Amino acid sequence: MVTVRAPATSANLGSGFDVFGAALSRPADVVTVERADRTTIEVTGVGAQYIPEDPDGNTVGAVVEALDAPAHIHIDKGVRPASGLGSSAASAAGAAVALNRLYDRGYSREELVPIAAEGEAVVSGVAHSDNVAPSLLGGFTITTTDGTHSVDARVPLVVCLPDVAVSTRDARRVVPETASMDDLVETVGNAATLAVGMCRSDPTLVGAGMSDPVVTPERARLITGYDAVHDAALAAGATGVTVSGAGPAVVAACREGDRQAIAAAMLDAFADADIDARAYQTRIGRGATVLEE
Repeated sequence: MVTVRAPATSANLGSGFDVFGAALSRPADVVTVERADRTTIEVTGVGAQYIPEDPDGNTVGAVVEALDAPAHIHIDKGVRPASGLGSSAASAAGAAVALNRLYDRGYSREELVPIAAEGEAVVSGVAHSDNVAPSLLGGFTITTTDGTHSVDARVPLVVCLPDVAVSTRDARRVVPETASMDDLVETVGNAATLAVGMCRSDPTLVGAGMSDPVVTPERARLITGYDAVHDAALAAGATGVTVSGAGPAVVAACREGDRQAIAAAMLDAFADADIDARAYQTRIGRGATVLEE
């Protein structure tokens, strides 16, 4: 038996659509696997009632198949589905690490990234790696067709999750198919600024680089109260604010001492829009961790 804690993640970070990702110190899924002749899945925790336990419909089923590692799998969800915090990726990453260890498959964490990404395809229809990479590797990650690079950044964050759902498929439908040259130049400049900020663990540069004129404005329209939450976070001291992943979670970069005030401001802004929400005072953290074997 192997038990793994796999962290929530925030993908895109505004300017790094389908490329950037960051592991969060909290929340997280806990995945336990045990050898078996055939795969069975049990899901408990937040939003468990919405997650299929049939291996063909669950993100970990594709991971089992890729690793040829049948098991009894228990997923204790700490990352709510349809949150924009990499819920399916956390389960896939946790299962990949646990099954790789249980069956001694010998894959490195980097080699597990495309395997875990196959699980993402079950949920979103696309085997993208911007969430599974940071959940596996930790830190800030940059994922391209050539592979993944990671940086052990130390940046405080606040993530505010409203009690509404935005599906990844719906969020991808609103992404514009074209962008102007001015918007492209602005986005590239912001992405470069954010990457430098991560390398320096500088929340001011990270926040400045979150701005994105192409994808984020379209996704923000799917989140009731987003503009007010965005402005409230900045007024409370956030260095930058954007949609986390596909949403509806909103992520703010900040300095250590400002997290509590920013969390309260974001919660109040959602409340003013009659939306219940939960705030996580978190930071960029470690990747999937083996807890027990």
